[in-house]
Amino acid sequence: MHNVTDYELMLLVKRKRHDALSALYDRYASLVYSFAWKSLKNEQAARDIVQSVFVRLWTTESEYDPNKGRFTSWLITITRNITTDWLRKERRLAEGIVPFEPEELERLPDTAHASPEARVEREALKEQIRDAYQYLSKQQIELVEHFYWQGYSLSELAALYKEPLGTVKNRLHQTLKILRRHLVAEGEG
Repeated sequence: MHNVTDYELMLLVKRKRHDALSALYDRYASLVYSFAWKSLKNEQAARDIVQSVFVRLWTTESEYDPNKGRFTSWLITITRNITTDWLRKERRLAEGIVPFEPEELERLPDTAHASPEARVEREALKEQIRDAYQYLSKQQIELVEHFYWQGYSLSELAALYKEPLGTVKNRLHQTLKILRRHLVAEGEG
């Protein structure tokens, strides 16, 4: 399965091929874990997020479309959504609002032993993002951090910043345009 593309693996996952899911897990579990850990700063929660992401790949009806972007971008979007849900649940619990509790997720084995290629790719992506941050103001960086890494919704950010929702949406849109422009420029260089 080493020479099979991510898209081909996802097609096999749709046909319930365990070996294809296992190959994707081997390729990307450390990337998903790294993203979740940065957002949560909680090892067990990050492991649970990894499991949730790969369960989602196994059960989802939506399909990865290589014409719409890279597989890693699609996978990180899924990871971000699951992480955001976890953060919101934790925030509600801290505020004393107890939501319906689904079954406890099973623990995952240690994923700290990523392949050298996965580590290099993850470090390169982090470096690109750090480099692109230089083009953002302190407020723009804070907005990205709150939205993508800490799981705030746009409505929550509007309340936090005491600004209209439309203003926050526009600021985020403009910030993402700047990031996208500089990430694409970095990727081409």
